[in-house]
Amino acid sequence: MRALVTTPNGKASVEMRDVPEPAPAPNEALIAVHAFSLNRGELRSVINNGEGWIPGQDVSGVVLRQAANGSGPAAGTRVVALTDEFGWAEQVAVPAHRVVPLPGNVSFAQAAALPVAGLTALRCVRLGGALAGRRVLITGAAGGVGTLAIQIAAHSGAHVTAVVGAPERAAGIAGLGARDTVHGIENAAGRYALILESAGGTSLSEALKRVEPSGIIAVYGNSSGERSEIGFMDFRPAQNARIQSFFYFTSGPEEMFAPDLALLVALVADGNLRPVIGAERDWADFAEVAETLRSRQVAGKAVFRTGVA
Repeated sequence: MRALVTTPNGKASVEMRDVPEPAPAPNEALIAVHAFSLNRGELRSVINNGEGWIPGQDVSGVVLRQAANGSGPAAGTRVVALTDEFGWAEQVAVPAHRVVPLPGNVSFAQAAALPVAGLTALRCVRLGGALAGRRVLITGAAGGVGTLAIQIAAHSGAHVTAVVGAPERAAGIAGLGARDTVHGIENAAGRYALILESAGGTSLSEALKRVEPSGIIAVYGNSSGERSEIGFMDFRPAQNARIQSFFYFTSGPEEMFAPDLALLVALVADGNLRPVIGAERDWADFAEVAETLRSRQVAGKAVFRTGVA
C-alpha cells in the first residue's frame, strides 16, 4: 500500500512510498483511509522523527476488517477514528474504542477534521463548566481548534470573543458564533471566565491580564515557540484563577474517546457544528498545502483525500 513517510533529509519533509500493510492487533479495526487531516503539531513531528515514519492521527474511511475480538464497528461501516500515528496511509489499524460510525450526511472530509481539533476544543471548553452568559476568549480562533471551539462555546450560551493573528484571518470565522473578533489579544477588552490559549509567549502573559477571578486559562499549544513571563503578583487582579495545561491524548480516560468523538459527529450531523475546511486536496499535494498551513494561509483545517475507492 501507499503512505506518506517522513524524509527529514529529503527535498520535502514527507514523500509517497510503498509500505507493508498494517497487521492489526486483536482489539484493532483495519480501516481503508479515505481522508485525513493535518494538525499544526504534526508539522513539527515530521521533522523531529526519523526516516520512514508514517505520521497521522485524524482519519476517516471504511472498516475493511472488524477487530478480531468483535469490538467496534463491523466491516463496511463508514467511520472516523483517532490514532496515535500511521494515519497518512491507504490503510491503518486503529483500536476499536477510538473508532466511531458516521451518519450518511457527514462527509469523510468533515469527519477527518474532527478528532484532534474537535476533542481539544470540546474538552477545553468543558474546563469552563457552565458557560451560559459567561465570557470566553479564544486565541488562534481561525485555526482548526479555534473554529470548532467558537461554535461549541457559543452553543453552550457563552459570549465568545475570537482573537486572530491578522485582520484577514477574521473572514474565515465569520458566522461561527463569536460576538466579537479582535486582532491580537492585547485588543481584547474586559475579563473572561475561560480563555483558550494556544500561542504562548506574550499571548499567554496577556491572557493572564484578562482572566477573571477564579477563571481558567486552558493552554493547549505554543505556536509562537516563545516562553512566557508570569509571576505570582500577576494573579492579584484575578485571584484564584488558574492556568490549566491540556494534552489531548491524556485529557481523559481511553474509554471516553469514542463517546466524545461520537458527540462531535452528532453535532455535525444535526447542523450544530461546522468544521471549517480551508483546504481539501489530494494527498499528492501534501507538501504544497503543508507550507500554506505553516504560513497561516489556511483557515480551519487542511484535509487530504487518498483516492481510496
